[in-house]
Amino acid sequence: PQGIGSPSVYHAVIVIFLEFFAWGLLTAPTLGVLHETFPKHTFLMNGLIQGVKGLLSFLSAPLIGALSDVWGRKSFLLLTVFFTCAPIPLMKISPWWYFAVISVSGVFAVTFSVVFAYVADITQEHERSMAYGLVSATFAASLVISPAIGAYLGREYGDSLVVVLATAIALLDICFILVAVPESLPEKMRPASWGAPISWEQADPFASLKKVGQDSIVLLICITVFLSYLPEAGQYSSFFLYLRQIMGFSSESVAAFIAVLGILSIIAQTIVLSLLMRSIGNKNTILLGLGFQILQLAWYGFGSEPWMMWAAGAVAAMSSITFPAVSALVSRSADADQQGVVQGMITGIRGLCNGLGPALYGFIFYIFHVELNELPMSESSGGSVAAQYHLQQNSIIPGPPFLFGACSVLLALLVALFIPEHTNLNVRSSNWKKHCGSHGHPHSPQAPGEAKEPLLQDTNV
Repeated sequence: PQGIGSPSVYHAVIVIFLEFFAWGLLTAPTLGVLHETFPKHTFLMNGLIQGVKGLLSFLSAPLIGALSDVWGRKSFLLLTVFFTCAPIPLMKISPWWYFAVISVSGVFAVTFSVVFAYVADITQEHERSMAYGLVSATFAASLVISPAIGAYLGREYGDSLVVVLATAIALLDICFILVAVPESLPEKMRPASWGAPISWEQADPFASLKKVGQDSIVLLICITVFLSYLPEAGQYSSFFLYLRQIMGFSSESVAAFIAVLGILSIIAQTIVLSLLMRSIGNKNTILLGLGFQILQLAWYGFGSEPWMMWAAGAVAAMSSITFPAVSALVSRSADADQQGVVQGMITGIRGLCNGLGPALYGFIFYIFHVELNELPMSESSGGSVAAQYHLQQNSIIPGPPFLFGACSVLLALLVALFIPEHTNLNVRSSNWKKHCGSHGHPHSPQAPGEAKEPLLQDTNV
């Protein structure tokens, strides 16, 4: 078989690390290019670009997952990494093409879905949570260190070197997949599956969402996830641009902010989360996480000084315990044969939010006229000039979308109050079970209800 050694989780970990390390290097240059390309409607265009990419990823992930069940994981790892990293060299060639390709790359930018399938092929069921946690930690680690490196190299040697380095790392990732990554889907299963038809139920991105209303408890959990993750997805897409262009953060300060927030989030999702789960219980941990998220978003919304952003960032790290706690509640409450179905619903809702959240935040920024209006942006003084201008224009609510997000999470908290601590979820679907039995295989997570394996220890870097 092609590749080095037997298929292992470490192959998947290296693929994820190199891909997101390359993109992390471009954090600071991308913020500058975004403002230069769209000086009048920076936040609106950023929201539209990220929103289109997120929606396309949500729509295509189940189909790519189903096709990887038929044709193997390695070829789709190569495809997804190539198209995800394709926009990188365009940053210095043509910014317009760079952002256009980022938008349409969402069709194939679903590396995580294929990586989860790869990991599921080579691990037993009881090992998968640990394996997914390792993948999540690798993703977090790549984003903790790479923005700081990119900001330093950009300041010392120029952004062109950063783009060249990121392109080289992306090419290294592609070469690693070609040369070193072995196929995880057993050869004896692939020839038999090549002629197998791909049904619409396998490729339907809304398949998992259609089962939401079958159980009232599942409905409450899914509404909670939607209302809490929608502002989180929007915040992630625009917050670093907000820090850079509105609050006057330098590139180095943004990189340091990402690093500190990432480290605190990892600590919160490991040590703090386990302590809270043991001491106050699963449901109360979810409520506490939502409370921290409300405080964090309100602080971002009303904050007018850089130190307020840093303080709110520490609270944001604590709010990252919400989704792992929700996944744990579902895992404990659902039957063994229902885990993939319910987790698939939650993952599907998060995928939908990744498309809707950025577009919504960009639109709210546009409505409240949070724009720079061709103000000069230099490292020494431009940031403070922009911040002073913005705060004069919006002295009461500097960040309107964050305040909207706080209201959304408050609704999520009210819904979560009605979720029982201990329950038995029942979302059985005869069609799903029959289809899974006819087209699934023992090690593949790509059944219709499990179009994307849940990232049980997701991160908010």
